[in-house]
Amino acid sequence: MTVQTTAARGAGPRDKEVRRLDRVIIRFAGDSGDGMQLTGDRFTSETASFGNDLSTLPNFPAEIRAPAGTLPGVSSFQLHFADHDILTPGDAPNVLVAMNPAALKANIADVPRGAEIIVNTDEFSKRAMQKVGYELSPLEDGSLDGYSVHPVPLTTLTVEALKEFDLSRKDAGRSKNMFALGLLSWMYHRPTEGTEKFLRTKFAKKPDIAEANIAAFHAGWNFGETTEDFAVSYEVAPAAQAFPTGTYRNISGNLALSYGLIAAGRQADLPLYLGSYPITPASDILHELSKHKNFGVRTFQAEDEIAGIGAALGAAFGGSLAVTTTSGPGVALKSETIGLAVSLELPLLIVDIQRGGPSTGLPTKTEQADLLQAMFGRNGEAPVPIVAPMTPADCFDAAIEAARIAVTYRTPVFLLSDGYLANGSEPWRIPDTDELPDLRVQFASGSNHTEDDGTDVFWPYKRDPQTLARPWAIPGTPGLEHRIGGIEKQDGTGNISYDPANHDFMVRTRQAKIDGIEVPDLEVDDPAGSASTLVLGWGSTYGPIAAAVRRLRAADAAIAQAHLRHLNPFPSNLGEVVKRYDKVVIPEMNLGQLATLIRARYLVDAHSYNQVNGMPFKAEQLATALKEVIDD
Repeated sequence: MTVQTTAARGAGPRDKEVRRLDRVIIRFAGDSGDGMQLTGDRFTSETASFGNDLSTLPNFPAEIRAPAGTLPGVSSFQLHFADHDILTPGDAPNVLVAMNPAALKANIADVPRGAEIIVNTDEFSKRAMQKVGYELSPLEDGSLDGYSVHPVPLTTLTVEALKEFDLSRKDAGRSKNMFALGLLSWMYHRPTEGTEKFLRTKFAKKPDIAEANIAAFHAGWNFGETTEDFAVSYEVAPAAQAFPTGTYRNISGNLALSYGLIAAGRQADLPLYLGSYPITPASDILHELSKHKNFGVRTFQAEDEIAGIGAALGAAFGGSLAVTTTSGPGVALKSETIGLAVSLELPLLIVDIQRGGPSTGLPTKTEQADLLQAMFGRNGEAPVPIVAPMTPADCFDAAIEAARIAVTYRTPVFLLSDGYLANGSEPWRIPDTDELPDLRVQFASGSNHTEDDGTDVFWPYKRDPQTLARPWAIPGTPGLEHRIGGIEKQDGTGNISYDPANHDFMVRTRQAKIDGIEVPDLEVDDPAGSASTLVLGWGSTYGPIAAAVRRLRAADAAIAQAHLRHLNPFPSNLGEVVKRYDKVVIPEMNLGQLATLIRARYLVDAHSYNQVNGMPFKAEQLATALKEVIDD
């Protein structure tokens, strides 16, 4: 972190020293009921409007309301913002805001010596400390001597600031997160207007509550301005050179994915239908799409996962751009219907926001362990294309690409995001509509085959010679009635067939259709052209990998990087790329699933580097591992 100090503007308490930084990592931590996600989200929104590049990492317990004051109940929100382009939420916070002893204990191991720690001293009671294993107060036993500690009675100060409001001490104390937000907003010169507008909108039906929260927010700002404990504030300039010209907004992965689905429906000129069952961390997509009926979106919250995908497949048969959203456990339940969609050869998007497993696993933690399930998790030979976004903002483009493949090739398509992308956020340039691809399709409108006796008929499985896609016939179109069902289809007619030769032909044809999908060649980032080691990734590992590669190159190490968006089919040049390098390293948040596929397909001895702790890779951790491979 680069620091540039400007002189103090006077001797009074309001004329304090201002230091200029090139980047900062802040982590808010407290009980799941302390509003840490809201606090982090508001700080992020103001940072985005200020023009910094940013990346976030929300981290919260799986329980709706975990036991107060316990380690399993700690919720945190980390934000990395800078005056230049950044790739990750950061390895370690420069500032930790700890609302109670549990928050301090759960996060202190990540905080480097010399960092600033702001603690809410009101919560450091003997009982609260004993609950998390503190025999003595960490504020007094010397264990925090290596840090810059700011003890602040956040609750007391908040209650005092809200005396004029008709609130109980308990209700007034709930606004302490807004006091903390005001203090941090002063420390880093964040705008305030957006937060005030947000609070008035959020509590429009309770204006007294809105004004109380705004008062707490202002009190936190004023406390930073006047107290002697905070002698320095910081400036992080906008990232003016980091972004191409355009209109930007901060966006999370699930929101970007939702917008991408809406855009795909509009570009395909099809109604968008979502059949879904709520599951963490995919539920936000259902919530968001339900708000957009004006764009021809229809959402159906089914009674279970199987009903959700069944309804979506029915909508695809009826001519909609059909989507079902879920996470890993739901994919297992949907597998039979995905196989049916392969057999029926209908466009269907299966959005899998991966989380830690197996079974119900770790609902609020991230993982990349559904790749092999997406690739092979069905009975029989049932190939399905797989697309994976790289960053939260890239979820928009990945959704459109998945829709392109689905409608062009008449196939279900997996879209593999994960919890890290879904909940994380970054700046996104809003594209012009003329930048989006034309996804319009022609439905079958008449006969397409002539029988030996000269009769014109409709064959539902007569294929396009280029794409091998079958015609998409809307039910009710005169003369296009055809049989549908789960039993194997006869080539051309679609009638039920038990013929072994026909089954062999249909299986190979469906595989050939997927193998023939046109995807871009894999691009390799190898500026020196002399690297002997390639680091290959997919999905959300893009940011940590790119940040690690950037660090290694800054230390004059030669290393190449490539990242896969299309995992089935692979880009046609992938084999040539991986065989070009002496060493191939594949970091994954699983036990080596892509590495298994690469070894099997290309007979390359790829080095697998794995992590399955529910958290994304850290850049420094990856850089160290990659350096060891280079030097080996």
